[in-house]
Amino acid sequence: MDALDLARWQFGITTVYHFLFVPLTIGLAPMVAVMQTAWFRTGDERWLRLTKFFGKLFLINFAMGVVTGIVQEFQFGMNWNAYSRFVGDVFGAPLAMEGLAAFFIESTFLGLWIFGWDRLPKKLHLATLWIATFGAWASAYFILAANAFMQNPVGYVMAQDGRRAEMADFGALLTNRVALAAFPHTLLASLMFAAGVIIAVAAWHLARRQHHETMTTALKYGCWLMIGAFLGTALSGDQLSLQMVATQPMK
Repeated sequence: MDALDLARWQFGITTVYHFLFVPLTIGLAPMVAVMQTAWFRTGDERWLRLTKFFGKLFLINFAMGVVTGIVQEFQFGMNWNAYSRFVGDVFGAPLAMEGLAAFFIESTFLGLWIFGWDRLPKKLHLATLWIATFGAWASAYFILAANAFMQNPVGYVMAQDGRRAEMADFGALLTNRVALAAFPHTLLASLMFAAGVIIAVAAWHLARRQHHETMTTALKYGCWLMIGAFLGTALSGDQLSLQMVATQPMK
């Protein structure tokens, strides 16, 4: 194998591992937030136990996503340096927004949520998790906007020397029709994945006759969300495929 084959293998393997963790983070964040909201509104201790249990899984998964994501971003410049020089002024903008804005919102408020138990008022503590969820979803959108530029290049002009692309319209980059179609599909598929994990964990405990009352609640919650997310994933996937037909008919 030559350097190109090795670069593809390395980047592909990193991406596969990274995207095991990312959809679960995107899906678990709102699901854990809903669990805590249910506890806040009803005072039912089952929802508090579920919040803390699945919240730990969410945090571990988030940390793994960060580690693999950092490696992946370095590989843009190391494995694909010619590409990064050519479109870096355009492609790098949403990546920078993801890292400097969305990720720091997510990580900051997750920190407040982790250490805010019994220190922050319940309502404020709940708000930190919802804000972290917003940060996770914003991160997803900025990454999808970068990827959509690779599928359907918009918002750029070529430099006078013809050696690189320059940003012409940041709004057009963020409102790329491929990104707008991919975003709901990604969110709904992530919710479906997270629902599957919750169902599996709950079923595992119930099969061993452990935590029956709590895990029965988790199983019902996961099953209902799985049904809704599956239908939404199918419908949004159809809309995304229509955009792919319009922008990349060969693919």
